[in-house]
Amino acid sequence: MLLSLFCGAGGLDLGFERSGFDVGIAVDKKHDSVRSYNQNRVAPPRGHCVDVNDLSLSSLDEMWGREFKPTGLIGGPPCQSFSQANRSITEADPRHQLPLVYARLLTELNARNPMDFFVMENVKGLRSGPHAHRLVLFKAALTAAGFHVTERLLNAADYGTPQSRERIFLVGLNKKKFGELEWSPPKALLERHQRLTVRTAIGGLKEPTHFSRDAEPSNFAHHKNHWCMAPKSKRFKEGGGLKAGDSSFRSFKTLDWEKPSITVAYGHREVHVHPDRHRRLSVYEAMILQGFPHSYELVGTLSSQIDQVSEAVPPPLAEAVARSVKDVIAHWRQARAA
Repeated sequence: MLLSLFCGAGGLDLGFERSGFDVGIAVDKKHDSVRSYNQNRVAPPRGHCVDVNDLSLSSLDEMWGREFKPTGLIGGPPCQSFSQANRSITEADPRHQLPLVYARLLTELNARNPMDFFVMENVKGLRSGPHAHRLVLFKAALTAAGFHVTERLLNAADYGTPQSRERIFLVGLNKKKFGELEWSPPKALLERHQRLTVRTAIGGLKEPTHFSRDAEPSNFAHHKNHWCMAPKSKRFKEGGGLKAGDSSFRSFKTLDWEKPSITVAYGHREVHVHPDRHRRLSVYEAMILQGFPHSYELVGTLSSQIDQVSEAVPPPLAEAVARSVKDVIAHWRQARAA
């Protein structure tokens, strides 16, 4: 049973659930994200709208109804302040401290009842430039909590997501339980030439509904999230310079039918443009490019839905990581029992 921090709409959790893990408590401070999380799971609701800075063992016990003893901790602290796309970072940004809050809760929970593992996801920008020292600090804090920490950079496109999205994964295995056992990252499921393309993912979809005040999601074509703003920019007009696969514009990134999507990152003033329809992607199209199942639905305003899908961990990548963690622990236990 797991604790999920910064759960968002549930992309990381979905991958772990598909791998046989049960999430006992999931926490995020954004109301719409928690609503989306709970709506896509059977009752009782596991998602709670709480700021992780306010979490304690007692508050987790209250949510759970008894003493909370998870076997694993998962989560990706908000990464905008570490992203290479963020040009306005400051040392005072409180988001810089969220991985340390994660480490604090890991330490406290592990002291109460030894846990098996943790998984932390973040942007690759944390590895370089002004952020590299923070990664060293975070790894030291996680190691001090009693875990053998392994770091790897993985690309979601290698694991069945129709999108090139590189992310750092820090995985820790409990030293008291497993000694110096090291996490082995999942092997790529697809060769580069086998990666899923934009055409494979969204090529057959109907046109989305354009936003209006009286729009009713239940009437949207194909899916409740298959909607977008009506194209207004001159860039969207014929002759506006947008061509399939062209990412040369700072804000307008046109997708290529025959390649995986570029990283879904609407939160950085980027507009991802359909390969040949001269419009933004719909929320639903972005969800499919993130690897969410067709049945998944997001709630909230358009801007909230865009944030939710942009911040999510692609479920296929999450599932690959979850299975690799499960396998390395299972193999260790089998060897010990032999």
